[in-house]
Amino acid sequence: MGINESLNCIDLFCGCGGLSLGFEKAGFNVLLGIDAWQDAITTFNYNHKNSKGICADLSTLNPEEIEKELNGKNVDLIIGGPPCQGFSVAGKRIVDDERNKLYKNFVRFVEYYKPKAFMMENVPNILSIGEGIVKDSIVKDFSDLGYKVVYRILTASDYGVPQNRRRAVFVGFKDGMEFKYPHSTVKNRITSKEAISDLPDKTITDGDKYPLEPQSEYQKTMRENAKGLYNHRITLHTEQTKRIISLVPDGGNYKNLPLELQNTRKVHIAWTRLDSTKPSFTIDCGHNHHFHYEYNRVPTVRESARIQSFPDDFVFLGKQGSQLRQVGNAVPPLMAEEIAKQMKKLLEGGQIDV
Repeated sequence: MGINESLNCIDLFCGCGGLSLGFEKAGFNVLLGIDAWQDAITTFNYNHKNSKGICADLSTLNPEEIEKELNGKNVDLIIGGPPCQGFSVAGKRIVDDERNKLYKNFVRFVEYYKPKAFMMENVPNILSIGEGIVKDSIVKDFSDLGYKVVYRILTASDYGVPQNRRRAVFVGFKDGMEFKYPHSTVKNRITSKEAISDLPDKTITDGDKYPLEPQSEYQKTMRENAKGLYNHRITLHTEQTKRIISLVPDGGNYKNLPLELQNTRKVHIAWTRLDSTKPSFTIDCGHNHHFHYEYNRVPTVRESARIQSFPDDFVFLGKQGSQLRQVGNAVPPLMAEEIAKQMKKLLEGGQIDV
């Protein structure tokens, strides 16, 4: 679907642009993406040709400061995921301390631009922190601005993403319109193997041809517009690390190791292999605790991007560690697209699936 000039969107805390990509594919015109991390904005601008990425601190940025970047266009929708670290609880409200400026500025942008709708995503436990105090405060903040707010925890694998990532999603519409969350789009969830089995156990120079044919429908879809294979550089581990990984079976973890090796890493997710027969667990941001279901190494940036449902023509820039963080911090584009499709139907006055 082409860009719909009548439905304009800005993405706050956009990162490299997973959420923006999903909304673009659903037909929204993403005018701006704003994030404080320059690496992510560099990747955003490289991949979102019809948008403008701005590197700015949203804890101090005033909404009116970006008005000149909009070229007089209305903002119909604001989307984004303010970092969750700042949600502290006291009494019955979110405390107005320094750490909460990011979330409060998302509210301020909505108050200033008065979009027809907003969508905000966050970690699942935001609904339960302080026995629901944070959730209730979020709902109240947006309800006071005239939005009918609904929220739900969504699982990415329900929407064709080969990953069981769960996110809390808040959606608000003006004029009393109530959003209905999209149903699952898949009968059979995409497995890790279906996502990455065509990607080899060797480094590929950026832009080179794929060495293997696609081995699943998902892989064919991911390759559709790609001009070659990018971001597939193998991490070189020590022989000791590779030896320990080799002792963990497909889908296993540290509990499969001999007792003397189980405490070599002091985190509960240590030495976890992908399960080739299931969607991936939530991928991390380059901490080297998760490993390929077959090869004795961490997934490459491209393999991680596949697991997040980024198509192969989405190229990540920066150093490898930065690229992995960009991928891991993103919203899976396929899940974002399904949310966006439902929002678009309601914004255009059509019927939405219930």
